[in-house]
Amino acid sequence: MRTQHGEQPNDEIRLHWLLLGELLTWIGSSFIWPLTSVYLNKQLHVSLAMIGIVLLFNCLANMLGSFVAGWSYDRFNPYYLIIAGGILDAIVLFGMAANHTWPIYWLWMTLTGFLGGWNGALINSIATSLKSKQGRYVFNMIYFAQNLGVVIGTLVVGYLYDYSVTVLFVVAGMLFLIVCINAIFNYRPIIQFHKERQQEKNTGEVTNFEPMPAANLKLSIGFFVTLAVIWLMYMNWESNLSVYMVSLGIPFHLYSLLWTINAGIIVVVQAILGRFPNIFKTLFHQVIFGVVMFAISFITLIFAKDYPHFVFSMVTLTLGESTAMPAMPAYVNDLSPESSKGKYQGLTLSMSSIGRAFGPLFGGLIIDRLGYINFFIAAAAGIFLMIVVLVPLHARLKRKVKLFK
Repeated sequence: MRTQHGEQPNDEIRLHWLLLGELLTWIGSSFIWPLTSVYLNKQLHVSLAMIGIVLLFNCLANMLGSFVAGWSYDRFNPYYLIIAGGILDAIVLFGMAANHTWPIYWLWMTLTGFLGGWNGALINSIATSLKSKQGRYVFNMIYFAQNLGVVIGTLVVGYLYDYSVTVLFVVAGMLFLIVCINAIFNYRPIIQFHKERQQEKNTGEVTNFEPMPAANLKLSIGFFVTLAVIWLMYMNWESNLSVYMVSLGIPFHLYSLLWTINAGIIVVVQAILGRFPNIFKTLFHQVIFGVVMFAISFITLIFAKDYPHFVFSMVTLTLGESTAMPAMPAYVNDLSPESSKGKYQGLTLSMSSIGRAFGPLFGGLIIDRLGYINFFIAAAAGIFLMIVVLVPLHARLKRKVKLFK
């Protein structure tokens, strides 16, 4: 049964096995998304406009997968859900290895998007069942594993792509088989947790099974909207900023180096937060610090004309990403009743996916009509607006909020 922080109950998955699943999942995922645009355009001769549609389908499917998985976690046994996700992802990747021609690649990308959202939401939801450690520590470590996976995946993918795209998909599929094996042997405690949760829900013995209180819901919605807005702006770093930097005479390989810097800083910051989880007085302070850093990073872009300034902007952006991004799902976890933690973790990832899906289009429309500088101003203003909304919202609701830790 449930215990206080620091004790390991017999119905709780060991954190290191959950982190291993997250690490392998993101290594495998990072084999796919960096090469999609290059492979489709250079090898299959697909237009950039059509590639944009493929990526939009991938993001929308990711959003749907996150929501469905979160909803399913609250109702069905997560042990079988996470195993099914790993197996299906492996099957899709082996399918990509067997046939990666156009337009079947479009179908594969949509399916990987759905399953990526499915697996991500389940891992986040299962993380809410870990009571022997603080929620902020658990989510910081999950974010650490996620970004370490991105670092490893993006470093390896270039070499595998040069060797053989077929081998790349096979290796990615094998990684998801390992994810599945890890779940089969090491996630079994979640079966007992699910049985206890269902028994408590059916007998009404525990009051945790209740609708989310109105104050909690309002604050959660504030976090959801903030995530969507941040990702709406952030995605332009991954798309339109490369064009802007090249137009200033900065080589493309230096733009790519920014992402190595990004991933490295995230890993370091998450390691620090994992070791010292109480650097910030509260999770809300951590959220606000991160959102402020996001906004400042776009202000610095207004004045960035050479590479060192872009490095400074990326460092500022990464400080925001590495603090705000793990803090918001951790706070939503504290705000969510036991009976609906999966649902709200799924919504957290779904709102992020909405921002990812429409970010490049939103930025492109503003840039085409008003230019890059005006987009940077709009992005900074939009993110600062979230601070203007969140701070008074939290001040008004904090005495009414009920925490479910």
